Amino acid sequence: MRFFLAVLLALVYSGVNGQTYEVGLFAGGANNIGDVGRTNFIMPSGPAFGGIFKWNVSQRYAWRGSIIYGEFTADDSKSNMSSRMDRGYKMDNNVLEVSAGLEFNFVEYNLHRLGPAFTPYLYTGVTYFRYGYHYFDDLGHLQDAGQKDGAFAIPMTVGAKLRLNQFLIAGAEIGARYTFTDNLDASNPSGSNFQDFKFGNSLSDDWYVFSGITLTYTFGRKPCQDSFR
Repeated sequence: MRFFLAVLLALVYSGVNGQTYEVGLFAGGANNIGDVGRTNFIMPSGPAFGGIFKWNVSQRYAWRGSIIYGEFTADDSKSNMSSRMDRGYKMDNNVLEVSAGLEFNFVEYNLHRLGPAFTPYLYTGVTYFRYGYHYFDDLGHLQDAGQKDGAFAIPMTVGAKLRLNQFLIAGAEIGARYTFTDNLDASNPSGSNFQDFKFGNSLSDDWYVFSGITLTYTFGRKPCQDSFR
């Protein structure tokens, strides 16, 4: 309890001395890592776009929230694994995620001083996403179960950002999401009706990756005595 109270007081103190907010856009690509298609960590197969909001409470970290939509295709014929190439499955899916967490800057990042500001950063938190619920039939054809499913994921993002001027910040990032589902690629549908349609490694959950660029607009009041730290 004392720890959480100390954190709360630190945030309030930061808010009193100055707040800088950012709102902007993310645009890039999406890919999945699972039991179908390629196993490349970064290989976008569809578009991804969304919005980002940040509350910079110090020069080292910011609270961050985002809503991002992405589409991807997993194609066995493009895999470097002979077993998948022989199988020949292909699936399309999409995800719509809401994420919130903490962005940590590697160096002090002061948005209120003149001159350039650049830093690499890390982001993690909690993500909830919705995705299409699919399965492969006995002939290897992708079937839509006619519903959406939801799951949680842990985002692990690395990026870098540069202040272009007093108000605009450009960034680039790669964010992997470790999901708590194994059916993002239609390999492990749940329910007694789908037992015969399961395949792949059921002990390893799926991943999806967003990689792209961000552009945010900054606003807020300058801290007293330049104490934005």
